[in-house]
Amino acid sequence: MKNLISISDLSVKDIKKIFNVTKQIKQKQRSNKSYTPLKGKTLGMIFGKASTRTRVSFEVGMFQLGGHALFLSASDLQLKRGETIVDTAKTLSRYLDGIMIRTYSHKDIVNMAKYATIPVINGLSDMLHPCQVLADLYTILEKKQILKGLKIVYIGDGDNVANSWAYGASKLGLQLVLCTPKKYEPNKEVIKEAKKISLSTGANIILSGDPSSAVKDADIVYTDIWISMGKESELKTRLKVFKPYQVNGKLLEKAKNNAMVMHCLPAHRGEEITNEVMDSSKFIGFDQAENRLHLQKAILVLLMG
Repeated sequence: MKNLISISDLSVKDIKKIFNVTKQIKQKQRSNKSYTPLKGKTLGMIFGKASTRTRVSFEVGMFQLGGHALFLSASDLQLKRGETIVDTAKTLSRYLDGIMIRTYSHKDIVNMAKYATIPVINGLSDMLHPCQVLADLYTILEKKQILKGLKIVYIGDGDNVANSWAYGASKLGLQLVLCTPKKYEPNKEVIKEAKKISLSTGANIILSGDPSSAVKDADIVYTDIWISMGKESELKTRLKVFKPYQVNGKLLEKAKNNAMVMHCLPAHRGEEITNEVMDSSKFIGFDQAENRLHLQKAILVLLMG
């Protein structure tokens, strides 16, 4: 790997290698063993969108690996004053050892990777969220010991997480049901590409609009917020449209008895998920959040080590 822009760019071998390194790094941390392969290296973190988990996990991860993370908000850079992504990429490549970028436009991340001479990591775009879904997949592997053949049901908005789930499931042979309201489906081109990948892996990508039938026999029930950053003006409409897509106790009765519930966080309790579910033993969202740290450390080591 030179960059991490999309799970679709990764081979199954790449993903397994990321998972193996993640496991090793997590074990080292749990055993309080020092591991600093990135000593003396610096990661530039460009944030066009605010974040809790992405910033903290990457910043802490670089520190634990012996390196340094440099936080760069949109107001810290000349991008807002007209400097191009191309010139920014070329300039930062002279100073840094890697770039993580979290922004609205996916095209900005693609161009950053195209013109930078150092590794670029997609920390989130409106199109994709690969680090999140790789951490999700690793968390499921920890909990279930297998991935291939599991039924994952994603309920809610067909957003960047849903798109990345389509790629992740198709690469690893999972059954994925993406259950969304009409007009809020995942990106059509992403689904088309994911289904094409599925032909060689045995995965099954299904689009649904009915949560009750979708969750039948689900191993994992997954949800995300209904109003992402930049969509605040749609608040009233979205709350009304998505109300039947809430993950609650009644819906989970239709899933497997040992089904687990995931949420990439932050959660809007009482909207896409209830307190009853989030506070239950079925909910593993905070394990997901922790594994963002370990998995992103693995990515940093593989790209910058």
